[in-house]
Amino acid sequence: MTKAEEIYTDTDLAESDRQTEERACLQEICLFLSEYSAWLLGSGATSIRLERNVRRMAQSLGCEAEMTILPRHIHMTVCLPDRSECYTYIIATHPMPISFNINTRLSRLSWSMADDRIGFAEAKAKFKEIISTPPTDKHLVLFLASCANAAFCRLFTGDWAAVGVVFLSTLAGFYLKQVLSEHKVDVRLIFIICAFVSSVLASTAGLFSLGNTPDVAVGTSVLYLVPGIPFLNSFSDMLDGHYICAFGRFMNALVLTSCLSLGLCGGMMMMNLSMF
Repeated sequence: MTKAEEIYTDTDLAESDRQTEERACLQEICLFLSEYSAWLLGSGATSIRLERNVRRMAQSLGCEAEMTILPRHIHMTVCLPDRSECYTYIIATHPMPISFNINTRLSRLSWSMADDRIGFAEAKAKFKEIISTPPTDKHLVLFLASCANAAFCRLFTGDWAAVGVVFLSTLAGFYLKQVLSEHKVDVRLIFIICAFVSSVLASTAGLFSLGNTPDVAVGTSVLYLVPGIPFLNSFSDMLDGHYICAFGRFMNALVLTSCLSLGLCGGMMMMNLSMF
């Protein structure tokens, strides 16, 4: 082999190694953005927020990202600007309780990559730190949810006796919800059971003549189960043109609302309360 041929071969090997490194880096970016998307969507983000965050992060890393967002999966494609290399990955969303803390911090991470120009390794480290955040103390959540639902009772003209009954019925129902969730019980069955228990306990306001608004106590005792965020996200996705994801979220929220209503009606029938 001549000297010229050796130089040519060495150049080809160097170019091949560089392309292999780029492909590995692009593949790693694709996996990172896919995992980021699964966590962000699972924590309760809308599709438009997910799209903007991921594209912002991809541009800061020198590539482009396109995705198809489905109710339970995300189809992610990451390419170089000249489209010479592309990677595609499909990931399932993480089934997790809605977390505004994780949602906000993940969105802040995208801006840190775009504005502060933090490196890819630092971004991955911060991402692992965010998803490893322990959940809010469940006893604090239980107390605050009970207070919020009792405030709804007062808002709907319930007297203080009804407010106290709603607080206790929510305390029992929400605690049961936490226990059943820890045991991986189907969420639809959880909604039926918790609505049934809360409505039965709230009906004691009329059974023992506690206050003058026992009907308000029963009606507001299950409001903590209303899937408000899935309903709002479904309308947001619909306005942004994500019709499949919007329909999936809307149907999920509708099913949960039906389960809530079924438990409420069962509790009222058991306590022989009139529905009208």
